[in-house]
Amino acid sequence: MYEEYWELKEKPFLNTPDPRFLYYSAQHEEALSRLLYTVQERVGAAILTGVFGCGKTVIARALLGELSNEKYKMSYMSNPRLNDIELLRMIVYNLGVKEPPVSKTDVLNILKGILLDNMRNGKGTVVVIDEAQSIDDDEIFEEIRLLLNFQLEDTFLLTLLLIGQPDLSQRINNNVQLEQRINIKCHLAGLAAKDVEAYINHRLKVADRAEPIFTKKAITSIVNYSGGIPRRINRLCDLCLLSGFAAKVDKIDDDIVKDEIKALE
Repeated sequence: MYEEYWELKEKPFLNTPDPRFLYYSAQHEEALSRLLYTVQERVGAAILTGVFGCGKTVIARALLGELSNEKYKMSYMSNPRLNDIELLRMIVYNLGVKEPPVSKTDVLNILKGILLDNMRNGKGTVVVIDEAQSIDDDEIFEEIRLLLNFQLEDTFLLTLLLIGQPDLSQRINNNVQLEQRINIKCHLAGLAAKDVEAYINHRLKVADRAEPIFTKKAITSIVNYSGGIPRRINRLCDLCLLSGFAAKVDKIDDDIVKDEIKALE
């Protein structure tokens, strides 16, 4: 609706996990590097936690984009609120078994076969469980731990990546055996104030806008309102672009931002 007015090829602030819009702050770059290390070096398991809307899923999507289909087979799950058998069946389904068996024993045997075949073919197997804090049964975490028993003497047959909100860490800590298998841990917080302006301008640039739209004072108000949380920044900036389009202004100033903050509150 407002794209042509602001000389944009697309909306820059949609809250979708599009890795093209990932802004590599120091913490985001480190998180992605740690997850890549976990996968490429086959060290077993890693956990990525972060506050709601801080970019965890975008990091996960960027990670999957970095991994070649020629070297890796991947199972990505965004809704893990399943029982143990459903979880296992979904994993093998994502790995290419279109009609997984119902029996848990059969599913585990099929999964083992997949992992061994991938290994023989020179491919790693990656299981990503996003929104893992929503798992409401501790027995499921135990089932997840047992996935790491698929290993040879010198290497894991799969890499497990758990992604979720901060309380995921406590849930894992409650399962000592699982916690001890998590070799890499990383956490995302809100963006620092200096990164918010860079984040906003990065997303505008991806949408083909070279010149900044938001004034310095406007960005200060965005920082104060959002706490550096990308999802909150996106929602506010999108509304500001719509308001600025309606008012036919050249820049988004502090007044527009404050008006939209009041509307959101």
